[in-house]
Amino acid sequence: MLKNYFKIAIAVLKRRKFFTFISLFGISLTLTILTIATSYVDKLLSPDYPDYKRDRSLYVTRMEFQNSKEGWMNNSNVSYYFLGHYVSKLKNVYKLAISSTPRSSNAYVNNAKLVIEYKYTNTEFWEVLEYDFLEGKSFSKNETEKAELVAVISKDTKQAYFGNEKSVVGKYISADNINYRVIGVVDNVSKTLGDLAADMYLPLTLSRDITGTGLMGSFTGILLAKDQAMVPVMKAEFNAMIKKLPLPSKDFDRLYCNADSHFERFARSFRGDSTNAGTTALISVCAILVLLFLLLPTINLVNINITRIMERSSEIGVRKAFGASSNTLVYQFLVENLILTFLGALLGFFFSAIALSVINNANLVSNMHLSINFSVLLYSIIACLFFGLISGVYPAWVMSKLNVVKALKS
Repeated sequence: MLKNYFKIAIAVLKRRKFFTFISLFGISLTLTILTIATSYVDKLLSPDYPDYKRDRSLYVTRMEFQNSKEGWMNNSNVSYYFLGHYVSKLKNVYKLAISSTPRSSNAYVNNAKLVIEYKYTNTEFWEVLEYDFLEGKSFSKNETEKAELVAVISKDTKQAYFGNEKSVVGKYISADNINYRVIGVVDNVSKTLGDLAADMYLPLTLSRDITGTGLMGSFTGILLAKDQAMVPVMKAEFNAMIKKLPLPSKDFDRLYCNADSHFERFARSFRGDSTNAGTTALISVCAILVLLFLLLPTINLVNINITRIMERSSEIGVRKAFGASSNTLVYQFLVENLILTFLGALLGFFFSAIALSVINNANLVSNMHLSINFSVLLYSIIACLFFGLISGVYPAWVMSKLNVVKALKS
């Protein structure tokens, strides 16, 4: 039976080429845009190089002081003192990666200015995160403690500064008139991971911002639990510690700092605040946007399908006259519509692959590489099913209600 429905569907699609073209164009365009958007969101939220341990990690980025009586606040990144004096002493923190916010430095190569974005990190930064070393290694604990002028650079920085040199370990790179000895070269990191991407990484002890006892500063931290089960325990311990922190002055009466999962951190930056991560709001907004995006082509496809049904009313009348039930006709039309939808989806995946290749080659976001992986494919298939069923249910119901006599006369 299903085989016959398939044959009928192909015959109908061939017979009404214009309607078929309009339907396939709308479906494929919608799926192409949706696939690209899903691929980008997947890139932002899924574990990605070098941050592969997100299921065991909590991220500390912001500190906020509030004066609730007068309604003003002060917020910033956290300080090295806060991370080193308070966070590192939590018993459930297995490892703590500390890094500064990126800064820019100027270097000159062949009389041309090269802007190098660098950041300071501690030794455990290289243990929490899994950078791919193309040559050399990260700076050791001993090199960090001695504040040696050593650096790990990115692949792009190696190419821009040293040209086609095969190996640059042991060579020196100059930035702001300071010579650093290169001890390692890592693969490039996508700018979508802003906290982790840099052209050059330096030992934390070279930073001037590690002195002082304030809670605000220019650093971020990644707390790594020993296993995934310990993450809630680590978060609870962190929150208990925050409640005991002394306020910096009498001008403030509230202090907020959050240890977020990767998704919570992402949601907080868009829809949340210090007291609410905003995950529910973000999911709701995304769901509404996707539904609205799918609604317009679905309505158009419904109208096209109804027109196709009206043109086939005599055929439907004959089938009803020979005993075909309404359920059989509805089932047949839904199958036809799903076949049309999945043909459009195949075209959509083809166009998506081309579009993603163009986007990657254009390097619109530095070192970002989008792809159609299993998650993206799964979400796209779900969208196809939604598209096919919703756009087919109402026209199929209309078809099942056609009067046999009126259908035969048309």
